Amino acid sequence: MAIFRLALIIFALLPMIQSGLSAQTLTKVTVAAFPIDVSALSYFAAQQGFFKKHGLDVEIVTLANGPAVAAAVVGGALDIGSGNTSTLAAAHERGIPFVMIAPSGIYLSKAPTAALMVLKNSPFKTPADLAGKTVGVGGLRTISEIAVRAAVEKAGLKGDAVKYVEIPFPQLASALDSGRVDAVLVEEPAMATLLNGDGRVLAYPYDTIAPQWIEGGYFTTLDYAKSHGDVIHRFADAMAEAAVWANANRPATAAMLEQYTKGPMAPNMQRISFPERLHAADLQPLIDASVRYGVLKASFPAQDMFAPGLGGN
Repeated sequence: MAIFRLALIIFALLPMIQSGLSAQTLTKVTVAAFPIDVSALSYFAAQQGFFKKHGLDVEIVTLANGPAVAAAVVGGALDIGSGNTSTLAAAHERGIPFVMIAPSGIYLSKAPTAALMVLKNSPFKTPADLAGKTVGVGGLRTISEIAVRAAVEKAGLKGDAVKYVEIPFPQLASALDSGRVDAVLVEEPAMATLLNGDGRVLAYPYDTIAPQWIEGGYFTTLDYAKSHGDVIHRFADAMAEAAVWANANRPATAAMLEQYTKGPMAPNMQRISFPERLHAADLQPLIDASVRYGVLKASFPAQDMFAPGLGGN
């Protein structure tokens, strides 16, 4: 009878024992992200429990800009960071040992989330009208400038016929409204804000790179990837599940995004799409465009930027 009673006690305590063991076996990971749609997948993965499902205790740190994230990751203060793919490609060329683990947002020309915009009352009709004018971009020698140069050349001008100035993304809309610049390359949610105000779309420069390409991704150092192979694969699996969920639950993700951005999402805001896995074909067009416009010296296989064992063609 004593054995029977002991068995009953163990059976009753089993859920708590299992819960305790699960908590003890979660691997701590620190991740840097930005409270914008293209970088928000890690927030969704954490809030929906996908990281814990894959045995990860993820702490998300919100940082202000890409250089701060890169410095924190390379210095070991953070394990994983979110970054735009042009910056990661430039780091790869310079020998900085960053490798991508998972994609974040992907640009789709059928649902553009970025645009070259001007004021509604401006005389400009096409990018060719911007000769000698000033265009505000979120970063020089990054995706923003590359895309605008491509759009300007497609319109028949040389890329350097336009003057480019770097303005932080949150300030681009106000720079256009105030007349500091003649046009801006903005991403959502600023695109919807301008459309609902005094702005109009002049062109969709990201279309000139490719109909589909990865804008950003989550990365770490090669040393971390090699020494934590199981962790990065579990991270990639959690992000893949989060991508499926996020793409199917737009209203829920919009509500979450409002929490992180501390501002309402415009009803007409075009939402980013999230790919499940890294694919070289989604990154190669940006690498090749970066070479055409002098941001990179030479092209290289996109697969070289992926962590060992991750990513496909």
